[in-house]
This record gives sequence, C-alpha cells and structure tokens, in this order.
Amino acid sequence: MTGILLFFSTFVCPTEILAFNDRLDEFHKINTEVVAASVDSHFTHLAWVNTPRKEGGLGKLKIPLLSDLTHKISLDYGVYLSDQGHTLRGLFIIDKNGVLRQITMNDLPVGRSVDETLRLVQAFQYTDEKGEVCPAGWKPGQDTIIPDPEKKKTYFNKKEKKEKKTKKEL
Repeated sequence: MTGILLFFSTFVCPTEILAFNDRLDEFHKINTEVVAASVDSHFTHLAWVNTPRKEGGLGKLKIPLLSDLTHKISLDYGVYLSDQGHTLRGLFIIDKNGVLRQITMNDLPVGRSVDETLRLVQAFQYTDEKGEVCPAGWKPGQDTIIPDPEKKKTYFNKKEKKEKKTKKEL
C-alpha cells in the first residue's frame, strides 16, 4: 500500500485536510492511505474535529490525525521549524516498499493539490508496474516513454506528429 503523510499547521490546513478527506475514496481505489500529522495534541485534534466546518473546524473525518507531540516525526521528515514551534506544509509519498518517492514542501500561506498528489501516486505506481517512465504532466491513459535510447523515439515521434497536427488545425 502506498502512503501519503501530510503535515499541517496553519489556517490553510483545514482546506487541505478536508480536500484530501473528501477524495479519500479515490486514494483507496489506487491502494493508497492518507494520514495527516501535526505537533498538536490529540486533544487539539479532537476539538478540531468537534468544531463544525462552517466555523473553521474539520467535522467528522475519514483521514486519521496523528499527534507528534515529541516532534520526532516532524524532525525526522525535516518539516519542523523549532524556532517557530510548528511544521511546514510537507507532503510525502511513500511506496509499498517504504521508499520515499516524492516530497512536497510548501511555505505556510499556500495549500497543496489533491489532483497533483493523485497524479503522482498513479505515475509512480504505473512506472513500478510497467517499467516505463512518465513525461511531464502525465495522466493515466496517456503515452509513456520506454527508457531505451531507441525505443524512446516512438514516444517523441508520436508527440511531434501530434504537435504538427495541432498547429495545422490552428
């Protein structure tokens, strides 16, 4: 199973946690679990889930909230700002073998994208299964590249033909 570890700390966080929570079924369909972590206590988490969404709370969640009171997990992942007492907005994709595949680290004022996280998980799973590589912006069903000096040309020739056709249509 793939894992997503999502660190949260500020006012943008409820929007992210709720966005991931509301689309958790999509993650489960691709055999992926999502866990949200903060340096707050489990009592703080309980208060947050007992606060209605319309008041900035989380309400009932399907995503587990992990309390990292000792800051060990946050320090181990490099997201804890000890001089400020909170974490950065870190997101980690960990594959079924426990290998860290992707890190996203946002400064506090900007939230993360559920769409991009889903895309990345799907791309890593595809490359692991097929042995091919995914070009920039790849989405399931799109062409991939065979990582071989000769075979890669199939992708690039096809791409060039599509681009020429698009230019003619314009």
